[in-house]
Amino acid sequence: MLRNRRRLVAWLLAGVVLAVVLTLYDADRTGVSDPKAAPSATPSAALPGTQTPAPTTTPGPSATPSPTAPPGTGGPSPSASTACTSPGACGYPDANSTGPRIALERHDTGNMSVKKDGTVIKGWDIRGSLDIYANDVTIIDSRITSTNWWGVNLRPGFSGLKVLHTTITAVPGKGPDNGGVNYAVSNMGGSSIEVGWCDISVFGNALSMGQGDLHDNYVHDLVAFRNQGGEWQHIDAVISGGGNKGRLTIRHNTLLNSTPVDKGATAAVGLFADTGVVSSVVVEDNWLAGGAYALYGGGPGATGIRVTGNVFSTQYHPAGGAYGPVTAWNAGGAGNVWKDNRMSDGRPVEPAS
Repeated sequence: MLRNRRRLVAWLLAGVVLAVVLTLYDADRTGVSDPKAAPSATPSAALPGTQTPAPTTTPGPSATPSPTAPPGTGGPSPSASTACTSPGACGYPDANSTGPRIALERHDTGNMSVKKDGTVIKGWDIRGSLDIYANDVTIIDSRITSTNWWGVNLRPGFSGLKVLHTTITAVPGKGPDNGGVNYAVSNMGGSSIEVGWCDISVFGNALSMGQGDLHDNYVHDLVAFRNQGGEWQHIDAVISGGGNKGRLTIRHNTLLNSTPVDKGATAAVGLFADTGVVSSVVVEDNWLAGGAYALYGGGPGATGIRVTGNVFSTQYHPAGGAYGPVTAWNAGGAGNVWKDNRMSDGRPVEPAS
């Protein structure tokens, strides 16, 4: 009997102990899972070498950043009331957005003739010039250093030339015209050519053609020289002699002519009726600076000339050119349009009536 009582007491004590353990376990479990029982959260310190993210905020209208163009693309042209400080700062081509984009291999070609249709010259550092007697030739991502009359010349009867992302320059004093060099790109052919994203310097009449598509080029540091006749050569960033059958488009270029007037400076864009009436020319959204006048507009009889959205820079002369921004504008010519042109300080530009 005594033995049975002891066994019962032992079972009772074991039950009590078990009940106490279960109660404590439940209390501990409740304290972890119940949010009210958990301690308040505090931010932990960032690990070495890491940053704690800042709170994300949505900027209001005044905090919205203005659009910025990626390098090499140019940006949206400034509005007519905005002052511009330099071509590159205002979205126009400069040394950073023109010229070759790849490493170059030197080629001492001399004055080379290209006679195979469809030729592609890419990645060449050319010491010489290219005379094109073929169709659909492309010169891209290259550099040409010439001592000839031209850097690239398209001969009559051929078409389809493209000169893209190329630097075209010359050695001052080493050219054939009494030491001078005349044309970076010359179009003697009867059709349009394309010149785009090129860095052009030294040549007296850098881009010479009656028809073509000239866009996103940087023409600068033209070098004055006395020609074989002993006179100062006329200096122009772009020159056209008129009489063209196709269209000449001059769009979104930086065209600089810092040459003094007494050493032959003529224009940043010279549209002259030297070989025929000037017609079908678009001069749009360019940065123009220097020359006697920054723009010669074609003269009497010129038709279909559209001059729109250009900036006439004061960087060399307060009026854009030494004598003014524009001359020889035929306001009454059929299809002639002058619109939204201004000085780099924001003043509107209107041709003399």
